[in-house]
Amino acid sequence: MTSSIPPSPERPFQDQPFHDEASPGARPLTPAPQVRSPQRILEETFGYKTFRGSQKEIIDEVMAGRDALVLMPTGGGKSLCYQVPAMARPGVGIIVSPLIALMQDQVDALCQLGVRAALLNSTLEAPEAWSTEQALLSGELDLLYVAPERLIQPRMLDLLARAPLALFAIDEAHCVSQWGHDFRSDYLQLNLLHERFPHVPRIALTATADERTRREIAVRLELEQARHFVAGFDRPNIQYRITPKTQVRQQLLSFLRAEHMGDAGIVYCLSRKKVEQTADWLTTQGLTALPYHAGLSAEMRALHQRRFLREEGIIIVATIAFGMGIDKPDVRFVAHLDLPKSVEAYYQETGRAGRDGLPATAWMAYGLQDVITLRQMLEGSPGHEDFKRVERARLEAMLGLCEMVSCRRQALLRYFGETGTPPCGNCDTCLTPVKTRDATTEVQKALSCVYRTGQRFGVNHLIDVLRGSQGEKIKQFGHDQVSTFGIGAETSAQQWRAIFRQLVAKGLLEVDLEGFGGLRLTEACRPILKGEQHIELAEDAPAKASRSSRGSSSKKEILDLSPAEMMQWEALRACRKRLADEQGVPPYVIFHDATLLEILRGAPQTLDDLQTINGVGERKLEKYGADFLEVTRGG
Repeated sequence: MTSSIPPSPERPFQDQPFHDEASPGARPLTPAPQVRSPQRILEETFGYKTFRGSQKEIIDEVMAGRDALVLMPTGGGKSLCYQVPAMARPGVGIIVSPLIALMQDQVDALCQLGVRAALLNSTLEAPEAWSTEQALLSGELDLLYVAPERLIQPRMLDLLARAPLALFAIDEAHCVSQWGHDFRSDYLQLNLLHERFPHVPRIALTATADERTRREIAVRLELEQARHFVAGFDRPNIQYRITPKTQVRQQLLSFLRAEHMGDAGIVYCLSRKKVEQTADWLTTQGLTALPYHAGLSAEMRALHQRRFLREEGIIIVATIAFGMGIDKPDVRFVAHLDLPKSVEAYYQETGRAGRDGLPATAWMAYGLQDVITLRQMLEGSPGHEDFKRVERARLEAMLGLCEMVSCRRQALLRYFGETGTPPCGNCDTCLTPVKTRDATTEVQKALSCVYRTGQRFGVNHLIDVLRGSQGEKIKQFGHDQVSTFGIGAETSAQQWRAIFRQLVAKGLLEVDLEGFGGLRLTEACRPILKGEQHIELAEDAPAKASRSSRGSSSKKEILDLSPAEMMQWEALRACRKRLADEQGVPPYVIFHDATLLEILRGAPQTLDDLQTINGVGERKLEKYGADFLEVTRGG
């Protein structure tokens, strides 16, 4: 992998859909540009006319030399909050990033914009690293990306002490939290930046952190006195959908064929084995699916990630446990075939969809076995009891989100401390309201069956007892003689699974993790068994696609294009693909879909017209303007 220290256009960076990404090919170092204001940098380099949300406030804070802690949803323009002040302040901005696989793409994207960006990590050969270090010392860089494990080494700290520094940006700051889903021990030492460089402003950023994690970030990074910016967590372009597992592969295939044929997306599975099997199976169904997990070689992971970024319509199947950093803005869906272990993990993983602001879907199928598996993994982990207690609570919150009958987005935002939001109208429970019914009788039967069989058997065995199965195991344990044998024969096995799943979610049953994962009663079920309390349960509806004007099945419908516009759209995409191939970068590095769509609808006829489009900065106008004008003029 090549390092890039370019001064002009090649070897850039980027991290949110907000901007455009870029291409490789380093060039000789050029002198530092004249000091420009943040507004000029926004317009001339990034091609945007106005800052969004709290971006300007955050940038002003850092420009004044003060620290900041920023929580901003994916796609909200988080990276501009440190890129712009790093370019506007004297010196180089040092960006701490935990995802080595992402750094090169990020650096490439910035250099496409004419930003002098480079990286230092373990992928560089010694001559490349030395060249980058010299550029750092001579003030020939605007931004330098560094992995946390490298940053905390004494040699690197000494190097920084000799360099002109504009700021420190700590990206993915939630990695500092030992309670979090993505903990990195190297992040715990990043408070040394404040101790070693007290006059250099620091900005810590994350898109995923509940209130407890936010407090921990502030304490561990010594940012208690910094101004905190919480920009909100809502991703209104994502449609959230959660469905019970029945035949999960067929459910996934139906979802993809009905709504996302030809789209790029990510499918998450809990185990490496399931990742491999799912990718292979999707391939047999005529889709292009590639596995991605820690068990693959670094070369294979890099190849699959590169194909995902640069080719159209690729599906990556990845483990939930293995973090895959991607900046691809046009991921149209994220599907979970297993339950994430926390709402934070779910939010972060689904947040990889629709980073360009266009419609996307977060689809998940889950079942009771997911809960049992995750709880067994948690209890078998080496963590201390306090850690396990917090993780249990987070898993319960995730389970609660799945079993919710009201707006899922409201619940998701409430988890992160945002209250008072109205129903979204763009999640499955809003689009197809869940019916509930008085299920007291069935629940009493289920709970009694758990009790009569000794509170040590799993769901499948309990269902066999309730439905009066004559299986060998039933007779072996004498369960054909208990009073609950056959009392639920009129209820299907699938309906009983839904009942048991909801009883676990409501805390009326718990999984016996000391035994073999059987179910046992909790104290909360006593008043129901005594007939003192009634209980309502959701009816499991047949799985079907939830459609809305913001979640449809084809690119034409998503973008609301006429047949003639669709032809022009494909011509613009073909132009972008050709330029991307020439530069050796992903197509979105040239222009995001959102920028391409604005070009389509604005139909610019001159370079001045094109420069008014969001995402078209001076460098890209100069490099690509003529090519796109040829398309818009009908060439």
